[in-house]
Amino acid sequence: MELDIYQVDSFTSVPFKGNPAGVCITENELDESLMFSIAEEMAVSETAFLSLDNMRLRWFTPKVEVNLCGHGTLAVAHILKENGFVLSGETLVFDTLSGALLVTVQNEIIEMDFPSATISTVVDDHATLLEHLGINPNNVVFFGHFDEKFIIEIDSNDRLLDLNPNFDGLKALPGRGVIVTAKSPSNEVDFVSRYFAPWVGVNEDPVTGSAHCALAVYWQGRLNKNKLKGYQASTRGGFVEVELLANNRVKLIGSAVTTLKGKMCISE
Repeated sequence: MELDIYQVDSFTSVPFKGNPAGVCITENELDESLMFSIAEEMAVSETAFLSLDNMRLRWFTPKVEVNLCGHGTLAVAHILKENGFVLSGETLVFDTLSGALLVTVQNEIIEMDFPSATISTVVDDHATLLEHLGINPNNVVFFGHFDEKFIIEIDSNDRLLDLNPNFDGLKALPGRGVIVTAKSPSNEVDFVSRYFAPWVGVNEDPVTGSAHCALAVYWQGRLNKNKLKGYQASTRGGFVEVELLANNRVKLIGSAVTTLKGKMCISE
């Protein structure tokens, strides 16, 4: 069996930046075990699988299936547009573990309608987590929780860029993912972030669309702006524009570039 396979750099307009995602689009849904094997073989943070017969979209890291993946969704929509499945101005509806996701393809950008996150303040002591992240508690502005993940604002963009977490230490603690964010010193970007998820096999994700569902809510409250621009300051780096919508939804806006097209050969 041969499967069309792609690699797409999401949340960037140039290759080798943003977040690389694997993309596998088939007429019918693949076996789950095969999707896990393909995701492990692709060895990127997420590989997205779309079955055209029911428009079911699923995302797998090399270790686990995830409920929501922004850069994988963007990558799939980009390939569908590139292959002529959808035209500029049209909207796709994907069936996912996070419900129906509406994705509108434009000439230069792709707009994704995602569920927003509900953030609650954490009052428990997480000194060990902060220690392994390399964060001094005195530099913490906010410590919150959403969807089994943490969101932490610290008081300095420079401190954010300098973080060098102890990933083995983090994996020994309970967790799923951690966003660390700070106000941007630049007038062109509202906030900067980094996302760490060693618990699911991704020490630092290059650009995390789903994390921006929480970042949009958090920074809207801090800056009183419904439209914001974020920069995820990984080694590759990438920009995500966000807009708070009605009914607890958030629009993520980005672009993508195809870097790899090929055939994956699978023995029967």
